[in-house]
Amino acid sequence: MTTRRHVLGLGAAVAAGSVLAPTPALADYTTRVDPARGYGRWQGWGASLSWWANVFGRDSTLADIFYTTRWVRYHGSVLPGLGLNVVRYNLGASMWQPAWPGGPRMVASPNLPAFRKMQGYWVNWLSSDPADPDSWNWSNDAEQRAMLRHAHTRGADVFQMFSVSPIWWMCRNHNPSGAADGGENLQDRYQRQHARYIATVARYARDHWGIRFDSVEPFNEPSRGGHKANGRAEGCYIGALPDRPVQQRIIHHLRDELDSRGLGDVAIAASDELSYRRAGYTWTNMATLNTRRLVGQVNTHGYQYDDDGPARSALYDNVRASGKRLWQSEYGEQYEHGLYLAYHVALDLRRLHPTAWCYWQPVDGQITDPATGHRLSWGLLKAVYSFDRTRKAGSLGEPDPYPGTDPYVANKYFVLAQYTRHIRPGMRIIDSGSRSTVAAYDALRRRLVLVTVRGNTPQRVTYDLSRFATVGNVVRRRVTDADPGYRIGRQYAAVPAVPVRGKRLAVDFSANSVQSIEIDNVRP
Repeated sequence: MTTRRHVLGLGAAVAAGSVLAPTPALADYTTRVDPARGYGRWQGWGASLSWWANVFGRDSTLADIFYTTRWVRYHGSVLPGLGLNVVRYNLGASMWQPAWPGGPRMVASPNLPAFRKMQGYWVNWLSSDPADPDSWNWSNDAEQRAMLRHAHTRGADVFQMFSVSPIWWMCRNHNPSGAADGGENLQDRYQRQHARYIATVARYARDHWGIRFDSVEPFNEPSRGGHKANGRAEGCYIGALPDRPVQQRIIHHLRDELDSRGLGDVAIAASDELSYRRAGYTWTNMATLNTRRLVGQVNTHGYQYDDDGPARSALYDNVRASGKRLWQSEYGEQYEHGLYLAYHVALDLRRLHPTAWCYWQPVDGQITDPATGHRLSWGLLKAVYSFDRTRKAGSLGEPDPYPGTDPYVANKYFVLAQYTRHIRPGMRIIDSGSRSTVAAYDALRRRLVLVTVRGNTPQRVTYDLSRFATVGNVVRRRVTDADPGYRIGRQYAAVPAVPVRGKRLAVDFSANSVQSIEIDNVRP
């Protein structure tokens, strides 16, 4: 999670240009798809529930949009449901009530709006018994839990709980946004209690909510150093020394606490660092206290915009050597056209090889870029949130959208649909031969899926399918235009089929577009 308004600057533009911009050598090109080179079973696509579900968690239409593949009516449009199946639940660190009547209260950042205060459950340190009503309040966080249930009833089947900060009273300054200087803020004596809190909620969710968390994550961007007492979100720095000893101790405690509650099947995910490079550094140093054996899954965020592949590949090689799963657990940026989104999905699945890919904030507001005057939108759907510190509120839509854009839906929603609706859980990601293309194979349906992003000139791409034993001739295509000029074009539009000729498929791409291609009756 990040509250910084990242800008894709010169480094990112250069990296994006190497994939998307035209060069004489890539005017038209052929790429060979290789089913013999695979990168594991695809678990799915997802998003975090905070902060949007803290306001809109009871909205069943949003649940249909995100967690089904139905066509859903939404403010005058009919949207193709994204079919997300991975849900990341934010275990809150904030609380409105005091530790006890007249007792100490949470110290809130003056810049922390109410909609970003994610409510926790453990009221005070007097009792760790979740049945004690004086120490636990299970009615908190009702809105986020409502969307959790909505997702579950609509078929979401991979659930992860993550902690952005220890609950407020475990923090040295009682402020879950961070220390004044951005340093360590978890009290030493509460390292095990932090682990106990996570494990207790995971057990309670299984027994009372009907939610089985597949994994739990005790940290969020723990070594970033930007979590401060005057911050705009919850956060906690945990990682002062090179070998991350506090992180490692908490992971050992968490494994013990999970096992003691009969949750041996729940994996620990770590450490959700800000970038691929930092994730690799942390994972390497997890070996010092024999901690990597306790981690079932490595999570990383994707805010390293200026990397063209090496850091992704290095992290993948490091994690693969340890035999662990790897997720890209959080990505976001502010360009609503979706071209950069497609570029990063393509690079992640080509170089990082995660088994799941998650967007950060699917419902978010807009800001204005002072350099260009463009409205910048982090969300897939647009919203306006109140920044009141005591009352959480928001409304869907943007009352003053940038000219040529939709007031409710960012174009990158449709770009993401090109991937999520076609590359489905259970498929196998295979080698596409190209950085611009993601290839996936559905063994049950004998279906090959190709999703390709094109840059700022038209291009013909020929897919060489000669390494498949048989290739059918049933081809379906969908296309979304991702115009950096913010002009609405085709949005997940069906386009005519093209024939497969001698195990070669030639497809014409218009500039700044993303196409999804499905071919049936394909056998490796």
